[in-house]
Amino acid sequence: MKFETEQRYLSSFSYSSLTDIVLLLLIFFLLSSTFIIQPGIKVALPRTRTAEAHSEKSIYVTVTREGTIYLNDNRIALGQLPAELRRLLVSGRKQVVVIRADKDLPLDRAVQVMDLCKAAGAEKFLIATQPVKEG
Repeated sequence: MKFETEQRYLSSFSYSSLTDIVLLLLIFFLLSSTFIIQPGIKVALPRTRTAEAHSEKSIYVTVTREGTIYLNDNRIALGQLPAELRRLLVSGRKQVVVIRADKDLPLDRAVQVMDLCKAAGAEKFLIATQPVKEG
């Protein structure tokens, strides 16, 4: 039995399989990529030309423009700051306390927060800044 094959040229191209592949690649890259998300506390940091990233495991104290205080993204009262900070500080290890104060915050309020951190046992401080965009 002999089968006859007919050779015809493809007159149209179906994009449905190509669309499926592109969609699957998009989903793969979205799920496999990691995003660095800054906490949702809105603080306008002061700008500097010599800003550096800190790599150690730090404790973050954030003070907003309104004076609200956050310890590692958890809102706390000013009076609770020393006790909560003492709990987070590991004895024998010099942990860095990074103070993220809004640039419009009065200086005396930032110094008051630093004083409370020092009273809780913190010895090393950094003030978070934002790099200046050159251009």
